[in-house]
Amino acid sequence: MIARRTVLAGGAASAAALGLAACGSDSSKGSGTDGKGKTLTLWIMEGTNPSTDAYIADLKKKFKEATQADLTVEVQPWDGAHDKFVNVMGGDSAPDVAEVGTTWTPEFADAGGLDPIGDELEEAGLSGKYVKALKESATLEGEVFGAPWYAGVRSILANKDLLSAAGVDKQPGNWQELLDAAQALKKKDPSTIPFPISGGSPFGLLPFIWGAGGEIAKQSGDTWKAAIADSPAVEGVTWYTDIALKHKLSTPAASTWKETDALAAFQKGDVGMFITGSWVPATIKEKSPELYDKLMAFTIPAKDSEVAPSFLGGSHLCRFTGTKEPELAFELIKLMTTGEFAANWAKQTNFFPGEQSALDEVVTSGDDLTAVFAKQMTEGGKSVPVTPLWGQVEGKKTIPNLLNTVLTGGKDAATACQDAAKEMDQIFDD
Repeated sequence: MIARRTVLAGGAASAAALGLAACGSDSSKGSGTDGKGKTLTLWIMEGTNPSTDAYIADLKKKFKEATQADLTVEVQPWDGAHDKFVNVMGGDSAPDVAEVGTTWTPEFADAGGLDPIGDELEEAGLSGKYVKALKESATLEGEVFGAPWYAGVRSILANKDLLSAAGVDKQPGNWQELLDAAQALKKKDPSTIPFPISGGSPFGLLPFIWGAGGEIAKQSGDTWKAAIADSPAVEGVTWYTDIALKHKLSTPAASTWKETDALAAFQKGDVGMFITGSWVPATIKEKSPELYDKLMAFTIPAKDSEVAPSFLGGSHLCRFTGTKEPELAFELIKLMTTGEFAANWAKQTNFFPGEQSALDEVVTSGDDLTAVFAKQMTEGGKSVPVTPLWGQVEGKKTIPNLLNTVLTGGKDAATACQDAAKEMDQIFDD
């Protein structure tokens, strides 16, 4: 049994206050998968899938056929969802199963709000069926607390016409080749923003920290220690920010840009290439079909190779400790994260499925853009530190503040990384 801490990011509540410790045994109350006369409650997040109604109707039907149980589905807004989960965990109003963001899963598991399901995944032959990095992000102290449902990853999206005019026609094989491509764009048309460095998005920075061999933090036993001030991480931060500060291949305005700002500039034709999510090409296809035909994609390169680790974010399906029907809840998780339901959700949302075989099918049947993002995901997908304390690091905006401070000239990369490391260690040591 894992000794759970009582830390909830942002200080919303404590596990003791929620009575979570007393709920761990509730999941022994199931009576198999004969669900006649029983009803499960599922929470999924709003906005990821515009076709939620059709998906839910089909899911209810198939779940009923498989288990005889009914299914109540509640769609929750992302805004405020974290605190809502915290407030219901361990109580009668908690769902049986819910979609949980990958960076929240360790926190909720540590607080005692989620059931471990690793043994059941193993017994069902599913333990090795999911995308490795997504499963790892659901694993805390050796126990698995969620099944991967879907995910997205970031790569480089580019304007093929602008690149072709600049003589760039191949995947950058390393940092130097990426820099060469950006400089070629600038030389061809000085008015172009070759490669904006968006100060409001930490996800563009992470591949360069990892691609230099650095880490954000490292685990030793039960403790975490910041590693972002170590020399490989500082090298990655320096190289990434130098694109703007030294090489002048971004724009000063981008120091406060979010990813949506970079996308807007790209759609206007002002940007040659930029880091963005795997779900964005479908958005461009819908809103700017004429631009979609000009798209090409590259994996974000590492210092010396063509695929850097890139943040793999998405959602797990988790079983909450208060459920009185753990076996039915697991059947629902299994149904949704494998086979047609895994594939259909991914197709409808423009995200990638968490099941490896479904992902492989997307790659083989998809277009060239999809293949690039999928390659980044399968060869380089990586999680932020899997610790329940990471939510506090996110809450402090430690990484975005580091990036913005360097881009605006407030501090050099080494100093900003040292400050970020101190802030992380204060959280990890608390």
